[in-house]
Amino acid sequence: MRFPLLPTLVVAAAVATMVALGVWQLGRAGERDALIDRHRANRNLPVMALPTAYPVDEAILFRRATAFCLEVVGWRRLGGKSASDVSGTRFIADCRTGAEGPGFAADMGVSRDPKAEPKWRGGEVTGIIVPEPSREGLLDRIVGRTSPPRPMLVAMRPAPDLEPSRMPSPSANSSWSYAFQWFLFALMAVSVYLGALRRRAKAAVEDEADGA
Repeated sequence: MRFPLLPTLVVAAAVATMVALGVWQLGRAGERDALIDRHRANRNLPVMALPTAYPVDEAILFRRATAFCLEVVGWRRLGGKSASDVSGTRFIADCRTGAEGPGFAADMGVSRDPKAEPKWRGGEVTGIIVPEPSREGLLDRIVGRTSPPRPMLVAMRPAPDLEPSRMPSPSANSSWSYAFQWFLFALMAVSVYLGALRRRAKAAVEDEADGA
């Protein structure tokens, strides 16, 4: 059986990249842990006005803020969970705050009905600051064709007929968990490829036996 050189090089390069990303995450774990501690402390700070500038300053994430939505110019539907841990469709409002400016996004709650039509048309929103979900596709992110995320409020009081969304946790952004994921992906890639090589070798032996 000929050794598949090119596929092996491709898998090796992919695994090396995953391991490098895992090591990079470990290298910034201390800095990330300090930021997580700050985010946890942010939840106890007084309510602030939502900044209009973006990209979002990481130092203010997970702090309570308030903003006024003059008009909902559109809704986005994403998968999510409610505060009671029930899966459903998350409704994110794109809010206008004036004649000009970037506006802001507001996670106004979750519905178990993906075809639900929120009745909320705007008003004051108080919630937790997070970056809004990316609008770009995977290819855009790979080639770096992305725009800075606007701030988003996860509303503490949902829109009518919606359940409150589950509040984000600062610990979900831990570098330790990201590093573990990259190392796990690398291990899985190696395991899958070795399995494929074993099946290939077994098939080659069986073909030789049949031809004998």
